[in-house]
Amino acid sequence: MTSVARMTAPARTASWPLSPADAAKARTRLMSIDALRGLVMMFMAVDHVRETLLLYMPLGDPVNALTVPPALFFTRLTSTICAPVFVALTGLSAWLYGQSHSKNQVSVFLIKRGLFLVVLEVTLVGSAWSTVGFLPPTIWLQVLWAIGVSMIALAALLHLPRAWQLAVGALIVCGHNLLDPVVLTPSSPWFVPWALIHQRDVIQLGHDYVIKTSYPVLAWIGVILLGYWAGPWFAKGTDSELRIRRLLILGAGMIGAFLLLRAVNIYGDKPWFVVPGDELRTLVSFLATTKYPPSLLFLLPTLGFGALMLALFEKNDASRLIPLLSLLGGAPMFFYVLHLYTLKALYWSAYSIWGPTKGTVFGVDSIVWVWTWAVILIAALYFPTRWFAGLKQRRRDIWWLKYF
Repeated sequence: MTSVARMTAPARTASWPLSPADAAKARTRLMSIDALRGLVMMFMAVDHVRETLLLYMPLGDPVNALTVPPALFFTRLTSTICAPVFVALTGLSAWLYGQSHSKNQVSVFLIKRGLFLVVLEVTLVGSAWSTVGFLPPTIWLQVLWAIGVSMIALAALLHLPRAWQLAVGALIVCGHNLLDPVVLTPSSPWFVPWALIHQRDVIQLGHDYVIKTSYPVLAWIGVILLGYWAGPWFAKGTDSELRIRRLLILGAGMIGAFLLLRAVNIYGDKPWFVVPGDELRTLVSFLATTKYPPSLLFLLPTLGFGALMLALFEKNDASRLIPLLSLLGGAPMFFYVLHLYTLKALYWSAYSIWGPTKGTVFGVDSIVWVWTWAVILIAALYFPTRWFAGLKQRRRDIWWLKYF
């Protein structure tokens, strides 16, 4: 059986023997979560190949609908589900872990795991994006940082009553854009915490070291809390048809809310606009939402799509694609770190052979090459990821494996 994230592994061992039918339902329930995580990892890989090979074509946030090539925009759009879905699934996994552990044990694990991710972000992962070696002068606080801090926050918030978890999570996700007008400057004593919480900015550390807060954490804390709140839908023995129906209603409702709020154009993100005579760029403007930090209108369709895919994967558990995706989702941290360093090696190999083909960097001309190399990369890394996922299953006595 393919694993969920290592966090949930103990939850798969029931305290009583399961019938064959119940065991099959449990495998389907958990494999669908891994499959969604695996799909997210694939889209993430495509986006990171784009960043590597199209480094000379940086994208703003949100993208400029008047200038961005539509093919580049829609390639970027596929990756927008990655962070929201992964953070929500982290909250869900924490609840599943709690089925066989006390809340205090879950809190301790979340704190340890969260701190590990923050350290990993500013060391091993940070150096993977750097061109100047290990511990670069620019410290990027990106997705692992956001997940790590969100896990630490969840360690406290999971002790709230379940109704309060829903209320606090929804308030953060739906209301955090009300804080957008609050913009602090470095002269303010609250600038640093505000930049870490809600305002994407640059924190000067001195001696040429800076911190760039690409992923302010407030909205992500709301997402992980809502993922945790949804955990009981996936409890042992729950009705799979009811769960699928709930996921379909939730996903369709969130996407519908996005379409309504985006059409009204008064809250949740920067306004969209009509590009006269160009329906495609008008559509780009409508779909272009803010990721850093994630706006309400960024989170609604991405989390909604995630809910729909989770229902689809569980409903179509016989598909041959599900086990393949769930394998990637069973060792996400290993795949994440491995693909970053593989991309780094490929980029510098290409640079050493062909030199700077696009100004001062190596790059390709067509988005087709991005997708081509992404497919090759995912196929090549499938085999070491499969080996590592198997190792995690075989060697549960090696404690540090659970962090990857």
